[in-house]
Amino acid sequence: MGKTELLIVIILFNILFVMFIVAVMIYIINYRRRKKEYLNEIEMKNELHQRELLSTQLEIQQATMQQIGRELHDNIGQKLTLVSLYVQQMLYENKAPEANERIDQVSQIINQSLQDLRSLSKTLTDDNINQKEIVTLIQEEVDNTNSFRKCKVSFKHNFNQLDLGFVHKNVLLRITQEFIQNSIKHSGCQNIFISLNTSEEALWELTIHDDGKGFDTAKVTSNGIGLTNMKNRAEIIGARFCLESQENKGTTLNIIFKKQS
Repeated sequence: MGKTELLIVIILFNILFVMFIVAVMIYIINYRRRKKEYLNEIEMKNELHQRELLSTQLEIQQATMQQIGRELHDNIGQKLTLVSLYVQQMLYENKAPEANERIDQVSQIINQSLQDLRSLSKTLTDDNINQKEIVTLIQEEVDNTNSFRKCKVSFKHNFNQLDLGFVHKNVLLRITQEFIQNSIKHSGCQNIFISLNTSEEALWELTIHDDGKGFDTAKVTSNGIGLTNMKNRAEIIGARFCLESQENKGTTLNIIFKKQS
């Protein structure tokens, strides 16, 4: 074999070797791309499945609350109304002034309990959420909390009207209720500040802050019922959830729902 033929063989071998290396690299790149696409698809399916589970959980919770609300209104409410009528009759028939005063006090307590029961019944049913704007729903919760005088709650927003469906309104209201209850129960706060705003990037952004004792988030497990409920509700609608807290500096919750591109 001559030098020329040997050189040609070497060149052809090198070309084939380079082509082999290129083919292997292309195969590896395509394999990694397909694997990444497959993993992304699995992740998306898992996320969709998780959302469906959370949505089902929310529907079950909502159905349960509806049933409780109807039971409160139709059963317990009717019994309290009947008791109120009996007390009114006793007040009318009784002639002793001292007894009348006590009966009147009992009557006032029963009537106030009836009002509270009807308010709770409305809160637990869909009709209250469907018929009212989110601003009204949150303001009612704020007013109800302030009436107990355990802490002062303030609410601000930067819009006149926010067109939200039932699911979004339900998520915002329940998260607000959960945060307020947790703050009053655990933080020893004197003030809770709530803001609901819109922007060019976000359809809405809910921020709630309390001035309580706070906590070290690194020392708190993520499986607390209150925190889990809030996170799950935010995940149902695909909102970003962020909870920050520092000891002696309070706790801040931020939930953002981005506009769909």
